[in-house]
This record gives sequence, structure tokens and C-alpha cells, in this order.
Amino acid sequence: MTAAHGRPRWNKRKFFSRFFQYFILSLIVVIVFVPIVILIFGALKTRGEFMTQPYVPPIPPRWDNILAILQKPSYSFWQMLRNSMVVMISTTVGVVIICSLAAFVFARMEFRSKGFWFNLFTLGLMFPINIAILPVYFVLRQLDIIDNLFAVILVQTAFQLSGNIMILRGFFTAIPAELQDAAYIDGCTSFDFFWRILLPLARPALGAVAALTMIISWNDLLVPLIVLNSDKLWTLPLGTMQFQGQYGQDLSLVSAFVALSALPTIIFYIFAERQIVSGLTAGAVKG
Repeated sequence: MTAAHGRPRWNKRKFFSRFFQYFILSLIVVIVFVPIVILIFGALKTRGEFMTQPYVPPIPPRWDNILAILQKPSYSFWQMLRNSMVVMISTTVGVVIICSLAAFVFARMEFRSKGFWFNLFTLGLMFPINIAILPVYFVLRQLDIIDNLFAVILVQTAFQLSGNIMILRGFFTAIPAELQDAAYIDGCTSFDFFWRILLPLARPALGAVAALTMIISWNDLLVPLIVLNSDKLWTLPLGTMQFQGQYGQDLSLVSAFVALSALPTIIFYIFAERQIVSGLTAGAVKG
């Protein structure tokens, strides 16, 4: 609809709706990024500068805190980084392997009580780790694997299976049945079809599952806090909490440690964001 003079009529309701949307999005961006900016500013200042001028950019930037954390063995940053990498990579590999196999069984094979077992897996979504951590701790103590990185990997893997199985099952179900029939006619076994045909087609979904698992595992604090006792096994989130408690008076040093701990996640998410969105979108559309 246009006005008499030929120009589009101004839609007041649409204008205020669009203005409100952009206002909310801008507010969310500010809420998310302002703490990150202040954290980076604090990491590049002295303790006095951070206490007196926390919102002013560091000019010139001071790298003493960063270098101290990276160079002093007493801060154990590299050891915590290694522990976090071991846990993250092991958890991700375990989740991708188990979830892809389970999703293939639930999506492409028929057997008795299939619906029951799938619903049993989905029930895991109703019991987050925060609720189940106490019985999990008792089980780990009975298995005598407390204060062991394997226990952290085992728990993180177990509690990330349900949601990821659902993601991959939706993607696997969308693969045409004719493709599977043709593979069987050509002499493929079920595993051959899974390995040679299904997995290559499911790369976006597998990438999304792997990326989400890596981020969740890297940022997990609760499981290492409950399971690990030895400071030599601390992961970065647990080490950051302990570091803050020990050096809490020096906020610039704490800011530098937190910034270094978060940096791998931020870099990884920047590169994996497209894979996560495309994988989840493809799975949702095809499912």
C-alpha cells in the first residue's frame, strides 16, 4: 500500500516493533560484552590502575600479569590447560562415538522395545548433573576412581549423551531409506552403511555435536570440583576458582588468569560457530 504521492506509507507499528527488537538485541550485546571488555582491560593494567579506573582502556597496556601467569610454575596455568585439553578431547571423542552409534541404532534399525529404550535415553534430559551429582559421587567412590581425570571424563560423557543422541537421531532418520536399501543390495553390511555413507552425510550434525560438547566440557566446573582433590589434576575452571580465592586481593592478576582461561573457548567458538549453527539447523530441518 502506497500513499497518494507514490512513496511507501510509514507504518508506525512496524517501526516501533523493529525499534524494540533492535533495542533488546543491543541491550543483550552490551550485557554480554561489557564484562568481557572490563576483564580484558583489567588484565592489562596494574592493580592500582584497575582499582581506580576499571572502565578506562589500558594505555599503554601492561603485560606483566599475563607474562607472570604464563611463566611462573607456581601458578600452574600450563598444567591446568593440559588437564582441560585431555578432559575435553577425551569427552568429545567418547560422546561423538557413542552418540553416533546409538543414534544409528535408534534411527535405522528395528528391534523389540525400541521406543522404550529410546525414551529411557531421553529421560536423561530430566536429570541434570546438578541434581544427580551426589549419587554420581557415591558411585565413583565405590569404583575407586575419585581424584582421577578418567572420572571427570566418564561423568561428562554420560551426561551429554541424551541430547546429542536426539540431535543425531533426527539427522539420521532424515536419510532416505532407498539409500540404505541400495547399499545393502550392493553388498554393504549395516556397519558399512553407517561408516561409509551415513557418517559422511552427517558431518554437519557431527560437527555441531562435537563443538557443543567441547565447549560444555571446557567450561564445566561442578564435576571437577566434586571429583578432583589433587591440585595437579585441576582443570582451568576449577583452577580459576582456586586462583581467585588465593589471589583475590590482586584483581588485575585474577582478571589476567580468567582472560587466559577463557581465551581458548572464545577462539574455538569463533571458528566453530558456523558449524554449530549449520549442524543444528540442518538437523532440525531434516528431522
